[in-house]
Amino acid sequence: MTVRTAAELAAVDDPAWPTLARMLGRAGVDIVPAPAWSLEVLFRLQVTVRSTLGALALHTGGVLVDGGWLRILGGGGAGLPDLASVNGLGEPGEESAVPSVLVVAYDVLGGTFAINGGGLAGPLGNVHWFAPDALDWVDLGFGQAAFLEWAVSGGTADFYGRLRWPGWYHEIGAVGLDEGLSIYPPLWSEEGRDVARASRTAVPLGELVNWHFEMAERMAPVDDEIDDIPAGGYTGWTTGP
Repeated sequence: MTVRTAAELAAVDDPAWPTLARMLGRAGVDIVPAPAWSLEVLFRLQVTVRSTLGALALHTGGVLVDGGWLRILGGGGAGLPDLASVNGLGEPGEESAVPSVLVVAYDVLGGTFAINGGGLAGPLGNVHWFAPDALDWVDLGFGQAAFLEWAVSGGTADFYGRLRWPGWYHEIGAVGLDEGLSIYPPLWSEEGRDVARASRTAVPLGELVNWHFEMAERMAPVDDEIDDIPAGGYTGWTTGP
């Protein structure tokens, strides 16, 4: 990998941010302010601000959809991890490689959204969701830019319909951005299908995400190893470099 400076990554002729800023001005969308360390996050990602990923890293701490049900990652802050740290990306060097699974968002139920860099089935660049009710990856069929537009344009309503309950919006308002809702009985169990009747408890989001991947490993057939877990996606839980 040819390492570029943060200044080089930020200085492009056609940055994505002006278009994204207009898109993110829609109702139901909140932008977490960019942190002081956003340039460092961009440098560790080694992507330009021409990309949606780079623009979010430099210009936002993250993007919240549906009152924080969906947390799209950026530079971090306010309880959100940054894109570089959560993916285990440190100081870039010539031997650095693009993560095979790059985490870009989480939801309040501990679901993980990640870009396929070769570690998941299907086309490279597609966003996948590690579903907490199935404990498996689901290919959404589009890339990061389309994922962001889908998320802020009402796509989450039908997508999460079966996993929401009366009063969910008010309830998650009391859940911190570094927390998620642990559901019992678990969403993947037969008893947990009726989420409205389940017990819901706020827990650290990193622990919840970690638990989902651990359960997937435990429940996988003996000859079916779970090797598509993000390298830092549930262990690199920090809010800044």
